[in-house]
Amino acid sequence: MITKGQQIIREWYRQKNWQQFPFQQEMEEAYLAGFSGLLNAPTGSGKTFALFLPFLADFINKHPDYKTKQNNGLQMLWITPLRALTNDIKKAMQEVCDDLEIPWKIATRTGDTPAAEKAALKKKLPEVLLTTPESLHLMLAQKEYPTIFKSLQVVVIDEWHELLGTKRGVQVELGLSRLKTVCSGQFAVGGLQLAAHGNSQFKTPNESKLQTAYCKLKIWGISATIGNLEQAAEVLLGNDFPTEQTKMVRANFEKKLLIKSIIPENVENYSWSGHIGLKLLPEVMKIVAKSKTTLIFTNTRSQSEIWYHAILDNYPEYAGVMAMHHGSLDNELRTWVEQALHAEALKVVVCTSSLDLGVDFRPVDTVIQVGSPKGVARFMQRAGRSGHHPGAISKAWFVPTHSLELLEGAALKEAIKRGIFESRDPMLLTMDVLIQFMVTLAVSEGFRADELFNEVKTTYAFADLTRREFNELLDFITNGGKTLAQYDEFLKVELADGLYKVNNRRVAMRHRLSIGTITSDLSIRVKWLSGGSLGTIEESFISKLRPGNVFWFAGRSLEFVRVKEMSAYVKKSKATKGIIPSWSGGRMPLSSQLAAVFRDKLDEVAHGIEKDEEVIALKPLFELQARLSHLPQSHEFLIESFKSTEGHHLIFYPFEGRLVHEGMASLLAYRISKVKTASFSIAMNDYGFEFLTDEDIPIERVLEDAGFFSIDNLLDDIQHSLNANEMARRRFRDIAHIGGLVFTGYPGQPVKNKHLQASSSLLFEVFSEYEPDNLLVRQAYNEALAFQLEEFRLRAALQRIEKQSIILKTIERPTPFAFPIMVDSLGREKLTTETMEERIAKMARHYGAEGVNAKERSKERKVGYVRKRGL
Repeated sequence: MITKGQQIIREWYRQKNWQQFPFQQEMEEAYLAGFSGLLNAPTGSGKTFALFLPFLADFINKHPDYKTKQNNGLQMLWITPLRALTNDIKKAMQEVCDDLEIPWKIATRTGDTPAAEKAALKKKLPEVLLTTPESLHLMLAQKEYPTIFKSLQVVVIDEWHELLGTKRGVQVELGLSRLKTVCSGQFAVGGLQLAAHGNSQFKTPNESKLQTAYCKLKIWGISATIGNLEQAAEVLLGNDFPTEQTKMVRANFEKKLLIKSIIPENVENYSWSGHIGLKLLPEVMKIVAKSKTTLIFTNTRSQSEIWYHAILDNYPEYAGVMAMHHGSLDNELRTWVEQALHAEALKVVVCTSSLDLGVDFRPVDTVIQVGSPKGVARFMQRAGRSGHHPGAISKAWFVPTHSLELLEGAALKEAIKRGIFESRDPMLLTMDVLIQFMVTLAVSEGFRADELFNEVKTTYAFADLTRREFNELLDFITNGGKTLAQYDEFLKVELADGLYKVNNRRVAMRHRLSIGTITSDLSIRVKWLSGGSLGTIEESFISKLRPGNVFWFAGRSLEFVRVKEMSAYVKKSKATKGIIPSWSGGRMPLSSQLAAVFRDKLDEVAHGIEKDEEVIALKPLFELQARLSHLPQSHEFLIESFKSTEGHHLIFYPFEGRLVHEGMASLLAYRISKVKTASFSIAMNDYGFEFLTDEDIPIERVLEDAGFFSIDNLLDDIQHSLNANEMARRRFRDIAHIGGLVFTGYPGQPVKNKHLQASSSLLFEVFSEYEPDNLLVRQAYNEALAFQLEEFRLRAALQRIEKQSIILKTIERPTPFAFPIMVDSLGREKLTTETMEERIAKMARHYGAEGVNAKERSKERKVGYVRKRGL
């Protein structure tokens, strides 16, 4: 039977001359039946309406006077990963409410919301609030926050795939666990029971138990296609959500995607390495000229600045119809670009992942991806910006920045054809996020240990949290733990009558300013001398500039004037050359799924199967590789060795991605050292890694050892081969920030980056020496293994290689596979397993030097230390 709400919604579709898709109807039925779950739908499929309209239908069913009923309290909370998304969603929702004569005002609460609007929201909440994970936690840090959420009916997590696998995702899990408790009708604070959903029958605090099985709060996530959708739903809903009340709704229409690669005319003469791709600019601009609107996606902000500059230099006629969009530009600039796209006033936009997600604008004709996106799902998301509505054909072009990237282009097309997408592994036991959450609750209404422990245990992230660990965290926020008890600034939370609470106003204020899990290099705002902002650049870049230096940012040539109050002041420059800013985190590693398909394509090449245009174009390069060395099949593992004026080169080809190769290179270097001591200079890319030594390595003898590629003693060997202490120290800086151990400063008065680094390093040293079992230190080591070395992938790669036949080729000169790695040697690392005496003695023999006191110099270095070689 169709309800009144459904009738009204379907009439709205008819008036819009829109068709309600089957997945939208399924979503409507699931929602009205009381289910929670996950909606799997691609961008441009109408996923916002798929969830918002059933919510309205449910409200209409329950309130026949919906056209006049006001002061309903907060009914829907819509959480998005990007502040920019809230404006577009707000506009779409408000139009529906206006069309249906529902007297609601859709509101947003993000970091961009003016203070006056935030104050107004405290006095009166709208029925629908759009916010971010950080803003949700700021709301939980307010006094009497339970009254805000007591009428809440549904929470929607948009773009859940972007949050899953990050600490922001853990933030969402913890926030949902608290909302479920508040809305369950069994919520106690300080002995005072707070009613929810009109239920005033409560148990005493000691008897209170979570009853989320009977919770009226619905939780829905929206996710693009990833490899672990079922697990994504489990993480979102938590361990306590009854499976009979959950549902997965899929938009099962096939997205038509037309992918073409721009192939250089002469592959042999095209770059064998690189990351800019400007040699193909003329071909790119031919495509732009034939399209009404084009998005040119680059992988980094620096690359987008370079491409924008190059187009203006070579095609000045595009001035005025071209724009740039990336995350460091000022919000007003980005909003203008989005509005201009919506109005079809721009012909081309050079952008980064800032336009990956569901920013609402009319479909563009063409998407161009410069360089490998390194992931299948990322490319699908970007390609979907073209033909951004159901049934439309998405047209995407792939522009290789070097020859072998053409094979990545073929692998991308194959992976999409076979439906192979990356999984997003959830983060577990992130103690820094939990510490922040505990203090957040203590800042507002306080919490009781037993109830919070049971609540936190319902989340996927902390299902394995032990009571001993939880008690350690309680001791840490109240007494500073075993190490920091003598320092008042770490004693934040007070315990009285079983209630953990922050009573110090200064502590509460500093904590609210620090809520969040996004950590990066300190940003400096770039402002005109005459007024107005362009965006932000990392402090590390600005600190290298001197007054008068020219740099390019936001598509403009700027002259640096001065830094004042954490802002870099600039003026326009007429100079045609300038420095391009760089941002941290520029290089993305090849995903495991794309790497596997890449190896499949390479196997086809080795068997003479040439069915892809990219592979056919690369035939001369592969023929050269086969002539100089070997083309490995799927059951083979290739190792090349040769001698040059630099020394002896040994190159391995796992084709597993840069991060895996970083760990594998150091591991194998350590295992080689057990046979012969040597100093290794290490270089790597996504395809392989190279050892450069001054003496020949007896690799045949090394390979005779059955344990060379073994996973036996893997963690122990990693600890010996890498400076794990230094990697953990780098991870600890972010952990200390999130966990509240260091304060980043007040608005307009941030603490300098070097001071933050020094503070966190000092804490790391103190914990390591006096409290080695500290939970945050342990987390730092675990994160270094999991994210910096991708230990799980490294283990799987070694197991695969161990089963393969080793092909050892001695070559005369670098091959097409080897040359790109050698180019990357400009950023190579150095690992030595010789003692300092051996190294200095060798240098003395080589250069004829005498009288070097090797024994004294040996104190300056430790064996096994990995460091960047300064060039």
